[in-house]
Amino acid sequence: MATVYQHGTLGMLMEGLFAGTITWAEVLKHGDTGIGTLAGLNGEVIVINGEVYQGEASGKVNHITDLSTTTPFATVAFFDENAVAMTLPALYEGGLDRFAEEQQIQNTFALFELHGSFKHVKIRIAPKSEEPYPTLAEVADNQPEFEADEIDGTLLGFFSPALYEGAVVAGWHLHFISDDRTFGGHLLDYTAGDLEGNYQIFDDFNLHLPIQNQAFRDYHQDMQGLAESIRAAEGTAE
Repeated sequence: MATVYQHGTLGMLMEGLFAGTITWAEVLKHGDTGIGTLAGLNGEVIVINGEVYQGEASGKVNHITDLSTTTPFATVAFFDENAVAMTLPALYEGGLDRFAEEQQIQNTFALFELHGSFKHVKIRIAPKSEEPYPTLAEVADNQPEFEADEIDGTLLGFFSPALYEGAVVAGWHLHFISDDRTFGGHLLDYTAGDLEGNYQIFDDFNLHLPIQNQAFRDYHQDMQGLAESIRAAEGTAE
């Protein structure tokens, strides 16, 4: 059974639950491709080929080799024999949104990994927070943004169904990393040539919750305006 594995929820992050509650060693048992962050909401994580990279707020990219490093939130999966090779042409009007509509993935979880030459990439990176943690909306007001032109790299991440908004970012949640591993973060916008890679839809979503964390047990999710707050904090790129 093909499974998307997620530790934590976006709703938790919205409320400022940024403590690390699982190690990357444990996360990587469930997938070698995906996205996340580090404890303290310290940057944007890109998991590619089983390696963990962190784009930090300075703009630097770090290779995380100490897998005892923890995270409050990560989403990963393995591509398997059901992965589908795809090309997203540069002149394909509507981009990933149109592709998603044509492939009827709107009610599924899907993993995308697309490589190519990008004319322009815009990313943002969450700066590390210290306790007492702010809300994600407060962090979003101070997130540095970075741009690069004529850069080779990979966009990867997930499409998630609207039904799961709050646990996930409904729709697209994409990160980017350059081939030379010097530029990476949460993808806000891009212009690219032809992109090639793989996508896969999944019939199982495994949500793992940090039940040993007291802050998680204590908090009460504020559901009013949750979707709007996530959109404002996360941004989208499609």
